[in-house]
Amino acid sequence: DTAEAERRVEEEVQSRILRSGRTNISRAVSDLVRAGLLRRHYRGYRVDHPNRGAQREAVYTITPEARLALARSC
Repeated sequence: DTAEAERRVEEEVQSRILRSGRTNISRAVSDLVRAGLLRRHYRGYRVDHPNRGAQREAVYTITPEARLALARSC
């Protein structure tokens, strides 16, 4: 069925776009952490949540230096 095949292809395309976007965001955040503009925190900091291995939930906070830079740019 051509319509079903097109629907499946569209589903797969959307799924890949979503995964790609998540990867790009993760890389960008990791770059900001390495640059010292963000800090990554896990369990017990600001929000009580479990660290679940590869599916862990993280909390990100901006550093005081980043906050000052943002305040100056406004």
